[in-house]
Amino acid sequence: MTDTVAAEVVETAASRGGRAVPAVPAGPDLLTVGRRIRHLRQQRASTLDEVAGAAGISASALSLIENGKREAKLSVLSAIAGALETGLGDLLAVAAPSRRAALEIELEKAQRADSFEALRIPAVRPGPRLPTEALEALVGLHRALASVQAERAATPEHARRANAKLRQRMRDQDNYFGDIETVAAGLLQAVGYREGPITRTVVDRMAAHLGFSLVHTSNLPQSTRTVTDLANRTIYLPQPDAGQHDSRSLALQALGHVMLGHRVPGDYGDFLEQRVEVNYFAAALLIPEKGALSLLRKAKAAKDIAIEDLRDAYAVSYETAAHRFTNLATRHLDLPVHFMRISSSGLIYKAYENDGVHFPKDPTGAIEGQRVCRYWTARVVFEQADLSAAYQQYTDTGRGTYWCTAVVDRTPAGLFSVSVGVPYAHVKWMRGRETLERSRSKCPDPACCELPPADLASRWEGKAWPSARVHSHLLAAMPPGVFPGVDDTDVLGFLEAQARGRG
Repeated sequence: MTDTVAAEVVETAASRGGRAVPAVPAGPDLLTVGRRIRHLRQQRASTLDEVAGAAGISASALSLIENGKREAKLSVLSAIAGALETGLGDLLAVAAPSRRAALEIELEKAQRADSFEALRIPAVRPGPRLPTEALEALVGLHRALASVQAERAATPEHARRANAKLRQRMRDQDNYFGDIETVAAGLLQAVGYREGPITRTVVDRMAAHLGFSLVHTSNLPQSTRTVTDLANRTIYLPQPDAGQHDSRSLALQALGHVMLGHRVPGDYGDFLEQRVEVNYFAAALLIPEKGALSLLRKAKAAKDIAIEDLRDAYAVSYETAAHRFTNLATRHLDLPVHFMRISSSGLIYKAYENDGVHFPKDPTGAIEGQRVCRYWTARVVFEQADLSAAYQQYTDTGRGTYWCTAVVDRTPAGLFSVSVGVPYAHVKWMRGRETLERSRSKCPDPACCELPPADLASRWEGKAWPSARVHSHLLAAMPPGVFPGVDDTDVLGFLEAQARGRG
């Protein structure tokens, strides 16, 4: 999705019978109102004193209103409109009264921003003596400066900080989003869902209920997972065999943006938050809360909770089942948990914890891209002879003993492991607790697994020179665009081609 989203901003569909409706446009800001008043006053060749006197206010008050430094009450604006012999609507129009006024407003807003104040350079008053050409140049410079500042701000460090903040929010609410559960349950009820796996047919019914059609295509832009045409209410998905992603999940994530009333993200933090919410929304539909809790509560009563059972009962991936378990475990089963998805080299791609386990972190508090201890279950699972089987292990750490279960996930990008764990005090509810596998981790002590054994290091001192694989994305700014990494030209060209095909 790209700027097409801005053409039809949607409100939360749950409050509108499941249908997305255009949002009410925002009203004019103080500067625009002030400039319209000034423009109309100058057209009449009236002075501040004359208009202020007719409106029953002081000239200084009118000056503050014209300069956008004071918000006028509706009664005052009505009086000013009467003094100018015009309608109140003329004062409250969103558009600037002229092109020059629009430039003046943009320059004043830029110079009032915190980012401009930090530059510690004098502001330029956009008065009538400032030539229009100079005004255009100043506005152009501010636009270019804003673009550079945005690019510098959107660095990997910015993204990591945003992710750390989001993970804290998830921890604070036990990784449970009750409002999203309610929206998902309402949609399931609306399409007559009863129980069992969510089939492709059920997903099609959900889309139709919301007024959308699902179209699978082999020529989606490479930078996208799905593209939603809001004008024609069509969601374009990859062919089911075009990738590893379950097209049911992708379709439900796209519908999630509509159902959850998402607007164009203002920054990378908004983008991450929306991604987490649509992933949660899709999982809440693929593994409905009511049925999942029934299964999990029975399993807890039998002391036989297993992620595999949730996976098999709803025909989803192990990772989706593991995610869903962490959504429900603490809030409904009183189980503190942690979850990880890591590469075979031990790098964290996704992680969540509320059970006190210590994930490695960088100075910003981010854990993504950090390497976990080689003695943890999530890494030991790669050493097993049978990579298709779940592996359980107890690991003694400086923060206590944790029991974990892990499964290896084969993907085109390589091997990953997905693991779920609980503190020792809660292992009695889990299947596989009888495992005899045990390990000990001293991390973050470098002597645990970061440093090679002393004898090995001594034998090879000065004799080894590895060529490091540099991850260039760690050095570059975050991908530009409203939706990071999405090629807007490709997306709009794709939608235009689809529109021509319909015509």
